[in-house]
Amino acid sequence: MTYDTIEFGISDGLAVLTLNRPDSLNSFNTQMHEEVRDALTRVEQDGTVRCLLLTGNGRGFCAGQDLSDRSVAPGDTPRDLGESIETNYNPLLRRLMALPMPVLCAVNGVAAGAGANIALACDIVLAARSAKFIQAFCKIGLIPDSGGTYTLPRLVGQARAMGLAMLGDAITAEQAESWGMIWKAVDDDKLKDEALALGRHFTTQPTKGLALIKKAIRASFDNDLDTQLDLERDLQREAGFTKDYQEGVAAFLEKRKPVFKGE
Repeated sequence: MTYDTIEFGISDGLAVLTLNRPDSLNSFNTQMHEEVRDALTRVEQDGTVRCLLLTGNGRGFCAGQDLSDRSVAPGDTPRDLGESIETNYNPLLRRLMALPMPVLCAVNGVAAGAGANIALACDIVLAARSAKFIQAFCKIGLIPDSGGTYTLPRLVGQARAMGLAMLGDAITAEQAESWGMIWKAVDDDKLKDEALALGRHFTTQPTKGLALIKKAIRASFDNDLDTQLDLERDLQREAGFTKDYQEGVAAFLEKRKPVFKGE
């Protein structure tokens, strides 16, 4: 597929997916959804990929849904927004959260609406200090989607999630870091280099073990203690049979740097 609304490439195990509709703050339209789906399929099918980095071009990361793509003439039957969520956003969130590798997000500017919640669904989020996160849904009579009502309370607690969702106030990258919404706020001119460095780091790490960490932590929100302990047992058993675990132990005993292959 030829991409017009995104940029995508794979190099040395790192896949970089860049939203590329800068004139509309990288808001999603139907074509962008199709192209992102195709790129994620390539990530899933390429056995060399060990990390995905998601970012955006221009002055914004993503402003969420392009409302002009959903517009209807006055008096016409309103669009079924649930259909759009079921077809586009929910599958996207499920795929990002289930990818068996680290998924990084570099928020280079405003992240609003679905754009904010797509970023927060990634495993590790870096944001430029000038970036802002906005739950803009309440401004047009909607509710947070793209996992917002699930992710936000788990990241910042019910009181802050309620305030963000019902007031629609923008919060800065530094405030998001202090609240535990994101991993780190970085200087604007260092965001790209730091994100790429972190992505390249993960391409050298035990990918299957990291995928199991991701699976365990995400499951913990909905498990009771006994269920989580059993899950840890099962996933540790799986990790213990990987070649990367064997390499990690051998490197430790031989006092050398391990060479992980993601196997």
